[in-house]
Amino acid sequence: MTRPLALVTGGLHRIGAATGAALAGAGYDLALHSGHGGDMDDGLRAAADAAGARIFLVTADLAQRGAADALFDDVVKLAGRAPVALVNNAAMFGDGDGWAMTEDALHEHMAVNMVAPVRLTQRMAIAARDGSARGAMARASIVHILDQRVFQPVADQAAYTMAKQALWQALRTQARSLAPHVRVNGVAPGLTLPAPDYVPGQMERMAAKMPLERLASPSDIADAVLFLLRADSITGQTICVDGGANLVGWPRDFAFL
Repeated sequence: MTRPLALVTGGLHRIGAATGAALAGAGYDLALHSGHGGDMDDGLRAAADAAGARIFLVTADLAQRGAADALFDDVVKLAGRAPVALVNNAAMFGDGDGWAMTEDALHEHMAVNMVAPVRLTQRMAIAARDGSARGAMARASIVHILDQRVFQPVADQAAYTMAKQALWQALRTQARSLAPHVRVNGVAPGLTLPAPDYVPGQMERMAAKMPLERLASPSDIADAVLFLLRADSITGQTICVDGGANLVGWPRDFAFL
């Protein structure tokens, strides 16, 4: 029996790798996207091997016009079938508050963080609709990786925040307009992994500030993604996996606190 195929953008490392490992264990083959190639995390490779999951590697610069369509076509060509699950995890993250944001930065962040996920979702819906028309009863499930800041925006990283907010609203529109062929949901993480410039103890100090006094792990986020992919009666919803960060109005991005 052919395993269902899941496409994970930004799937070689960090949260994307943890999500891919969970999907492999849940019975999916994996199409893993990266922007510029490279090696995947050892843990992801080991999880896929242990589960007997096939891996198809694809590259695409999602900031480029037409890249999402080319990516989807490459996946179908490599795997011989369309994915039935999509995790839009790839993201562009840049500094610059609302005063410093440039037009170029806004266009780039929108292209990667909103336009590409929306277009991939549309392509998934078309494939599912066409499969249903052939009598295959095809359906697809999409999860966008958002950010808890869509609920509690800060002044920092303005282009990134605006693009994630746009994707959050697009999620609800596509969930309505593309039903019943696809379900579209979101997972909104908070601070999960340290940035390279974090100082020793910074993650622990931030964890203590959260309502739950803890930060989410990549596996926590992967668990939420897998739940939504399987939740056949849920669409248009967003789950925050953030230690309760979305309940607090933060004065700055976590990196500056």
